[in-house]
Amino acid sequence: MKSPRKLIMAAPVFFLLTLHTLASSGYGNWPDTRHSNGHACIGCVLVVSMIEQLTQVHNSTVQISMERLCSYLPEKLFLKTTCYLVVHIFGPDITKLFRADMNADVVCHTLEFCKQDPGQPLCHLYPLPKCTLTVGDSAALVKPRPYTSALSVPGGTQKQQLCPALRGQKEAWTFTLEKARQIVKKSPALTYSRSGAGICSLPFLAKICQKIKLSIQNSVPFKDADSDKYSDFPTLRGFYWRGRDCNDSNKMAYPGRRPDNWDSYQDSNCNGIWGVDPKDGIPYEKKFCEGSQPRGVILLGDSAGAHFHIPPDWITASQMSLKSFLNLPIALTNELDWPQLSGTTGFLYSTSRIKENSIYLRLRKRNHCNHRDYQNISKNGASSQNLERFIESLSRNQLLDYPAIVIYAMIGNDVCSGNIDPLPEMTTPEKLYSKVMQTLQYLDSHLPNDSHVILYGLPDGRFLWDHLHDRYHPLGQLNKDVTYAHFYSFLNCLQVSPCHGWMSSNKTLRTLTSERAEQLSKTLKKIATSQKFTNFDLFYLDFDFQEITEEWQRRGGQPWQLIEPVDGFHPNEVVLQLLADHFWKKMQHQWPHVLGKENPFNPQIEQVFGDQGGH
Repeated sequence: MKSPRKLIMAAPVFFLLTLHTLASSGYGNWPDTRHSNGHACIGCVLVVSMIEQLTQVHNSTVQISMERLCSYLPEKLFLKTTCYLVVHIFGPDITKLFRADMNADVVCHTLEFCKQDPGQPLCHLYPLPKCTLTVGDSAALVKPRPYTSALSVPGGTQKQQLCPALRGQKEAWTFTLEKARQIVKKSPALTYSRSGAGICSLPFLAKICQKIKLSIQNSVPFKDADSDKYSDFPTLRGFYWRGRDCNDSNKMAYPGRRPDNWDSYQDSNCNGIWGVDPKDGIPYEKKFCEGSQPRGVILLGDSAGAHFHIPPDWITASQMSLKSFLNLPIALTNELDWPQLSGTTGFLYSTSRIKENSIYLRLRKRNHCNHRDYQNISKNGASSQNLERFIESLSRNQLLDYPAIVIYAMIGNDVCSGNIDPLPEMTTPEKLYSKVMQTLQYLDSHLPNDSHVILYGLPDGRFLWDHLHDRYHPLGQLNKDVTYAHFYSFLNCLQVSPCHGWMSSNKTLRTLTSERAEQLSKTLKKIATSQKFTNFDLFYLDFDFQEITEEWQRRGGQPWQLIEPVDGFHPNEVVLQLLADHFWKKMQHQWPHVLGKENPFNPQIEQVFGDQGGH
């Protein structure tokens, strides 16, 4: 058995692994060392900022604020327990540094979650320290604006320690950081690993870590007893991502297949329609579904298609409560994606204030025989260049299964990266053409005849800077000190931005990124209009963000409301639903055969089978 000390040391590392994931919006969940270090820094700054702001909002001590944050977390995944252990280890140092009037950037550099490598710029979210430092006598209330006034200490005194004559902010930062390091120089917390990878080296976790890692990398369900790529478990690539398996001990029973013997004795395609009508002896599947042209929907996408989302109340002190983090375990085991609410494959009704639903729900409403036939083969960080690594997770048998509508929507990562100079990393039209043709050839060899493939173009991401740069980020709303321009700069400095090209103050870079996106869209359109395949027809759709924005404004909304507020990059749920509506109307008006027939037996299916077993 592992010693208690080993387990205690593992706990904060596990928590840091969670922070890495929280901070990672543009890359996969198992980033390289540079990205891991950047995500550790972001995670630390986020958490320390939350502690500081909880102190302000509730007028409480730092210790109480840390404990308050932990109390909000659920017990699942050991989140609450781990948080208290982290507070036990790092809490005393955080308290001391706050007493010395240090902000989140200084705290995280001092505790070595953030590092400035030789020759690299200093990455910081908040304004750099000024020359005058203030130090209080005891644990206290944190003032609203670090570096601008003395720390308030009930019943204590205030001491000022002036910086020596310094020439600029760089010297002020060096002096401040050295003072902070002196405060914690003998702290035992500095001996703990800052790497999230270390937890997987523990013998009792190594096997499960490897299985989870492979599940995420390959985009297949973690729990899949019959290895048919479908699961009866919701997260870890389970039925939140693709239709729920109705028999996980039989690999020949799964969503989307043609019924076995018209499902007279069992539900082989998991649509909830099976058995024989006692009135006439005809199988229900044959009576209700034959000739109705059933079909599924499959999305090949990136983090936008998976619906990457971090709820604002997770990091907004004034909004935090016990209810805020109830869905945190689900989100963490879904890679911070919410495919169950996505615009293409979402099966839960939208949580936004618009009435539109996903493409899957529309297909199901049109023909109840399509029940559960959806697959979200999307991945954070996916692009045309790496789709081949996980496209084999797609499940479709040309002989046994129904046709499918496949939507190819790699809308960002071919022009987006976090590199200091993102231009050389952008996919060229030639490389895009080659990889997309490779993908289409794969689909032609796996999709049943009469399927359909729709290629989506790339949006013009200049929308982000134009509508967000001068607005306050959720972390800056309380003290009016962090705009999206500051937030973007912080991510770019750490080289972990989901899209340096568009999330940049450099107008020329933003324009060049949009020009490349337009070139790639034209390449996709050229493929769609010139190439023919045996088992599917091919279409192209623009990702017309301007049209969606105008529709939102007609409904009384503002453009900035269409972007995820925490990461400042991804389209939010409203956009995904409006995009689904745009897709549906386009199909109805131009290519209605893509959608299949409207099933006249839908009322009878509801009468006999109710919700068909749900989702």
